[in-house]
Amino acid sequence: MLFSTPLKKATLIKRYKRFLADILLEDGTETTIHVANTGAMTGCANPGDTVWYSTSLNLKRKYPFSWELTKTNNNHYICVNTMQANKLAEEAIKNGVITQLQNYENLTREVKYGDENSKIDILLNDSHSNEKLNNKANCFVEVKSVTLYKGDGLGQFPDAVTTRGQKHLRELMAIAATGQRAVLLFVVLHSGIESVSAAADVDPLYAQLLEQAVNSGVEVLAYSCNMSNDELVIKEQLPVFI
Repeated sequence: MLFSTPLKKATLIKRYKRFLADILLEDGTETTIHVANTGAMTGCANPGDTVWYSTSLNLKRKYPFSWELTKTNNNHYICVNTMQANKLAEEAIKNGVITQLQNYENLTREVKYGDENSKIDILLNDSHSNEKLNNKANCFVEVKSVTLYKGDGLGQFPDAVTTRGQKHLRELMAIAATGQRAVLLFVVLHSGIESVSAAADVDPLYAQLLEQAVNSGVEVLAYSCNMSNDELVIKEQLPVFI
């Protein structure tokens, strides 16, 4: 996935109010940028880190700059814009990179489903499947971005308590109970992460629900991503430890 506009470099001053950050541009000017990330961004927003930002062509936006990438002092790239994870997942499925999610006729984004008023990130279905009668023609894919790095190659999710994420696990378990495919896809957006697990110290309930989900038939996948200030591309499958 190529960035729609060339990214520019700046230095992070601080992140605050969840959706805002102050940066120092290369010409010495200070400005505020938008942050499309509701999480704690632990380890992703240290003052002095290099920030790569995009520029919106929408002249009505109050903050035209959007924080896309962080480059840490140890040269790890991190995509902090969580909205990119769904785009990357869709692209990787269509390009055949995520092999477990192939051979479906249709891919639809943001489809309403479940008893808790949810929207599935990606719905795959195949109207010509031989397994249509037992519901395997439908595959519900919930996408989560992983940026919490715990060291030694280990990444974890979530980086803050997530009642929304807990709800999504319950919804996936309900889907699996009907015989349809339910998949949790971790898109790893930190170049230092080589495996993924639940952050039980951050959100114990999420970790418990994830274990229940796997035991209930929910499939859990994790894929790494190649990152640069030019493009993002899903690369290869990573191990997940439950």
